[in-house]
Amino acid sequence: MLMKLVPVTALLAAVALTGPAHSAPTTPVGGDLLGGRGLVKPDGIKAPPKSKATSYVIADLETGEVLAAKNPHGRYLPASTLKTLTALTLIPKLDKNRTVKPSRNAVNQEGTAVGLTTKPLYKVDDLFRALMMSSGNDAAMALAEANGSLAKTMSDMNAEAKRLQANDTVAKTPSGLDKPGQSSSAYDLALIARAGLANPDFRRYISTKTAKFPAPKNYYEISNHNKLLWRYKGMIGVKNGWTSKALGSFVGAATRGGHTIIVTIMRHDGYFWDEVADLLDWGFAARGKVTPVGRLVDPLPVILPAQQATAPVVTAPPVTAPLLDRAASKQTDTSRTVGSIVIGGGLLFGLVWLGCGIRRRRRLALRSRGLEDSESSRL
Repeated sequence: MLMKLVPVTALLAAVALTGPAHSAPTTPVGGDLLGGRGLVKPDGIKAPPKSKATSYVIADLETGEVLAAKNPHGRYLPASTLKTLTALTLIPKLDKNRTVKPSRNAVNQEGTAVGLTTKPLYKVDDLFRALMMSSGNDAAMALAEANGSLAKTMSDMNAEAKRLQANDTVAKTPSGLDKPGQSSSAYDLALIARAGLANPDFRRYISTKTAKFPAPKNYYEISNHNKLLWRYKGMIGVKNGWTSKALGSFVGAATRGGHTIIVTIMRHDGYFWDEVADLLDWGFAARGKVTPVGRLVDPLPVILPAQQATAPVVTAPPVTAPLLDRAASKQTDTSRTVGSIVIGGGLLFGLVWLGCGIRRRRRLALRSRGLEDSESSRL
């Protein structure tokens, strides 16, 4: 038994001697330069205007080029800018003409509210306007419930964040109200905004300045909280947010000369509107003239259930094959050569050992048979 195990033992020892298959260092999403906490700007151009924001990103919508950034992957509470992810996730899932009867829980959400009642007065379309224009936390919960449940909506939002490669984002509420473990980053908010701006309904909601909103008696008017819609030339919109823990946050996009610039900021302690306008101006001046410091990555491809069902079935290879492949793929040419020699030597040693054992067993068998023949002749 011992002799039979020797070749296998030699093989495993040889694989171990080639060294562990260490994974390569993780690169920050969007590029190496985006991994730091300080300001990252292109060479040959004046730095972006100063901002009190702890974190920000300036990016070109069309190309995805990050033109400048400050602590872009810093994880912070997103406040109501998280509603951009809520809208992006739910717009494709909900019929905008469907009537919704908000629950008492939705109506009684804390913080900013559009003033919902528990009556079936609202279309999904109305609730999205209330979400993105008036930052209604009550509208956020009503939409989450219309999607099946709060738990399902949070699962859908986090899955959408992963699809976008917004890996700094963890959604715990549909409204952005502070909750332990919830986070996002200026980089992720730019990814979400870029994806949202590709959706015509998303664009319509964020760019609407005023709208009529249903009420038990007729309607009332709601207005967009984004002050730059009235102040900044070419402003498309997107979303602002604030809580006492998150401080000020903002996602904005504007178009000039056929080009769109995205600016996202997080943790701004004060009045940020003028600073955002200055960052947008800098982005328009820099785009197309500088080497980007990073890139907004594209979303991962969506795998539809039908594609999964028709996917070809692949027979699993023997266990030892992927083990050797994974180990070999991480080696240098030198280590591969050494590893091959060690493996070959180990196998050869095992085969020789096994051959010697077989020959020894045969000699013992012949010797025993000779003794039996001798005893028989004596009888």
